[in-house]
Amino acid sequence: MTTAFYPGSFDPMTNGHLDILGQALAVAARVVVAIGVHPGKAPLFSFEERAGLIRASVAQAFPEGAARLTVTAFAGLAVDAARAEGATLLIRGLRDGTDLDYEMQMAGMNRQMAPDIQTVFLPAAPASRPITATLVRQIAAMGGDVRAFVPPPVLAALAARQRP
Repeated sequence: MTTAFYPGSFDPMTNGHLDILGQALAVAARVVVAIGVHPGKAPLFSFEERAGLIRASVAQAFPEGAARLTVTAFAGLAVDAARAEGATLLIRGLRDGTDLDYEMQMAGMNRQMAPDIQTVFLPAAPASRPITATLVRQIAAMGGDVRAFVPPPVLAALAARQRP
């Protein structure tokens, strides 16, 4: 059984993340979404909230794949966490050439540390290429409409967070 490991902060999960997750579910029997947890950072959503939003978004968008998805936390190297989950694929989404340049360097380093784990680059759909979690957080914090950028469960969570 092929296990894919998809690391990120997912704060919040965006339609871009969901697009890549759908592609990962198409190429792997099991997908582990790994939320990076860093003690020095203050995320908008807690690990538990992010995990719940990922599960809810995947259940809505890909109900047939939801049972093959696991959400976990990690704090160290992604390749070490991937290995601990039994993953042989490391999923990385690409939006543009800048992402490719950075991700190629990361893939080379990861290959040196973990030659048993292959990095798989998945291209973002054109509609989700400009989306970043940072921009979504900023737009939402200023009262902007982010419904085109996030799945419905995340939209509801952001709206609840913005209420006084």
